[in-house]
Amino acid sequence: MLFRNRGWLPVPFLAIPLLAPGAITRVGIVVGAVLIVIGEAWRLWGVAAAGTVTRRRSRHVQKLVTHGPFALSRNPLYNGNYLLWMGFVALSGVWWFLPMATVLFGIEYFFIVRYEEGVLESIFGEEYLAYKRQTSPWIPSGSSGPIGGEFFWAEAWKSEISTFMQYFALLIVFVLKDRYFPNGLF
Repeated sequence: MLFRNRGWLPVPFLAIPLLAPGAITRVGIVVGAVLIVIGEAWRLWGVAAAGTVTRRRSRHVQKLVTHGPFALSRNPLYNGNYLLWMGFVALSGVWWFLPMATVLFGIEYFFIVRYEEGVLESIFGEEYLAYKRQTSPWIPSGSSGPIGGEFFWAEAWKSEISTFMQYFALLIVFVLKDRYFPNGLF
């Protein structure tokens, strides 16, 4: 259930920075923008490497992707998501929520990754287990495979259009919150 609905996980997560007191500052804008840009670039690279077929919410995976950012981390899209989430928290000015957001992210994605890894092990067997032994789950480290490979950039950009629209909507909501409700709603 958590795996199938993982696209909705940021919604309740972002409610805290939207409802809690916090003000947008220059530092928050810079830190938030850097984290958001790096996070989305990392995600986009991962989407381009994986192609959209491997990102479906099903057990029908045709190939094991081990190049590009997947050579550095088994979860590059989730690495990108983490940076994005932290970027929006920083932008909101609700700095006290950063450690809690990290813990929340860790708990949510522990279960998602556990499920996904079980699926990949059942489909790819020893090939996936070898990849798993060589590649860090989270912190990008030395390459365990080729950085280069086949990338589907046009598909990746098209796939992320709705994500970009969500970022834009979030920015508007945070600016409105900062302007009209700087002391939060609770």
